[in-house]
Amino acid sequence: MFLREFFKPHSVAVIGATGKPGKVGRVVLENLLSCGYPGDVYPVNPNDREILGHRAYPSVMELPEVPDLAVIIIPAAAVPGVLEQCGQKGIKAAVIISAGFKEAGREGYRLELELEEVCRRHRMRVLGPNCLGLADTTTPMNATFARTSPMTGRLAFFSQSGALCTAALGWTREHGLGFSKFVSIGNKMDVDEVDLLKALEDDWHSRVIAGYLEGIKRGDEFLRLAAEVTRKKPVVIFKAGTTQAGAKAVSSHTGTLAGSENAYAASFKRTGVIRAESMEELFHVCRGFSQQPVPAGDRVAILTNAGGPGIITADALEKAGLKMAGLEGKTVERLKECLPPASNFYNPVDVLGDALADRYHHALEALMADGQVDSIICILTPQAMTQPEETARALVECCSGKGKSVFAVFMGGAEIDGAEAILHAAGIPNYRFPEIAVRTIRAMVEYRSYLNRERDEVAFFETDRQAVEKIFSRVLSEGRYQLGEVEAREVFLSYGIPVARTLLATNLTECISAGREIGYPVVAKIASPQILHKTEVGGVKVGISNTDELIEAYEEINANVRRLMPNATVWGVVVQEMLKPSRELIVGMNRDPQFGPLLMVGLGGIYVEVLKDISFRLAPVGKMESMEMLKELKTYWLLRGARGEKPADIAAVAEVIQRVSQLVTDFPVINELDINPLRVFERDAGCVAADARIIIGE
Repeated sequence: MFLREFFKPHSVAVIGATGKPGKVGRVVLENLLSCGYPGDVYPVNPNDREILGHRAYPSVMELPEVPDLAVIIIPAAAVPGVLEQCGQKGIKAAVIISAGFKEAGREGYRLELELEEVCRRHRMRVLGPNCLGLADTTTPMNATFARTSPMTGRLAFFSQSGALCTAALGWTREHGLGFSKFVSIGNKMDVDEVDLLKALEDDWHSRVIAGYLEGIKRGDEFLRLAAEVTRKKPVVIFKAGTTQAGAKAVSSHTGTLAGSENAYAASFKRTGVIRAESMEELFHVCRGFSQQPVPAGDRVAILTNAGGPGIITADALEKAGLKMAGLEGKTVERLKECLPPASNFYNPVDVLGDALADRYHHALEALMADGQVDSIICILTPQAMTQPEETARALVECCSGKGKSVFAVFMGGAEIDGAEAILHAAGIPNYRFPEIAVRTIRAMVEYRSYLNRERDEVAFFETDRQAVEKIFSRVLSEGRYQLGEVEAREVFLSYGIPVARTLLATNLTECISAGREIGYPVVAKIASPQILHKTEVGGVKVGISNTDELIEAYEEINANVRRLMPNATVWGVVVQEMLKPSRELIVGMNRDPQFGPLLMVGLGGIYVEVLKDISFRLAPVGKMESMEMLKELKTYWLLRGARGEKPADIAAVAEVIQRVSQLVTDFPVINELDINPLRVFERDAGCVAADARIIIGE
């Protein structure tokens, strides 16, 4: 097993162990000794000969054997020296619980660099620093300083926040959710989420993997490995630091650089990672995955003894994009035979407020046998005659091990505590409110959809890479990083991206000549690396129909720019063919520091930053993903044709997205790229890049 020394160590040294009450070193040692760990435990402390009944050793070098794992709990300044001793002793794995490293400022950052150097030199693997520790309930081993031990279960959990780890232990114990692995990764100096995904990929004790992350260090490796792991088991992540305020907090908390929110969303979508919107949702969803089979489809049946909760659940299902199951005729007939006449025999099935456990039992058996039902939500609200515990037992008897996904919503606080305990013991998750159950089913259905989807094939178009290389080399040699519009046009043409016919005029004579060569009508636009939004400075004139109008437009554009942006560098005026009426989109790319080129498509023109009707994916994309990007836009229905309009050439747009994807993948030197607008014509008439911007780096 990868990282075996962390999860299945034959022996553990606790460096900084102590017998003093209230000290972290004592809690870690007590947890190791009380959890049933079968290996040898060696307390290390130069001031004690014996701690908690175990012989203590003054240093790592004096241990009678080389332990598999060292747990370090000493002041930060002393950690590099002790880690060096561990390396000299031959220890290959260490957990550094001590804080005071890069999360604490410049001096702490320097200390962490020392740890990295020791780690590399001795080929050690290190978890932390600044972490709670880790536990494996199947070994069993608990090398944490948490007050509560994790319950045994099928969930493998890792967290960048130690405090959230301790909170999670209390919450999961209350809700009957157990762990296989429980890991606090802290500053991620060495072992990170990529290592843990690799270690947990083939761990049969772990049915689902969950994590709390503030950032991802190795974006490319995460994308590759996460895509492999999610084909074997679900991965659920709550990513914090998605807002500007949250990103600042991340930097001060663990020193992690927060990546682009859009890039993280695209990376999860690409790899099949399930994105939780809150920590509560993370664990609720994990309960579903760890305790129930993944639904075969999106058809849900509701069984309830109260109309209101049934309606609320039906509303939540529709909002979540799930379907109310249409019951088979024989199911309806069976329900009519076993339920009172006043019941509702269709979905949602209402067994009425006076239903006892036997009525639930009969209805559940009918729904379980229905081939049109993929999952069941069983709702109970306690009336005076309701039998919560007996009904819970009926639910367990009817549904456990039958291969159909079942979720309980027993509402009512303390009145249903006994029933909830019965459900938890049988592996049927109970949610106190229906919306949470629906969100869980939605996540599980999305995971099934990911598993069933076809692999996207990335097309490779014939291109002129050499021409693009020459353009980029020339621009960089001139000390520039932004391409002129004509240069950007040449790049796009080299990759088969259609562009409007364009000429750059550096003076009025060239402008007149360009108008005659292109042919009227034309558009005139200022060409300047500092002016990104040309219309805002009066830098665009459209519908120019003759030479006199072009001369007037040339002079007016230059006058506007001199007045509003007198310090801007002006390359000249671009003269471009006037395109026929069309729909406008934007296609762009921004290079994310973690995940690489992030593609964007959306409503274009001057409204893109206002309406923000946009979709993102990580490059490279194939035809399927490029079409998915377009379908995610509200604008998509306008492209399809609305109110009698003819449909746009959607296929041509999808091809442009793929060609841009290939361009930015081939050339990591491209940092930013915009085609705005991309003018999209009617079906089979294609599309044309009307304005272009490319920014490159060294």
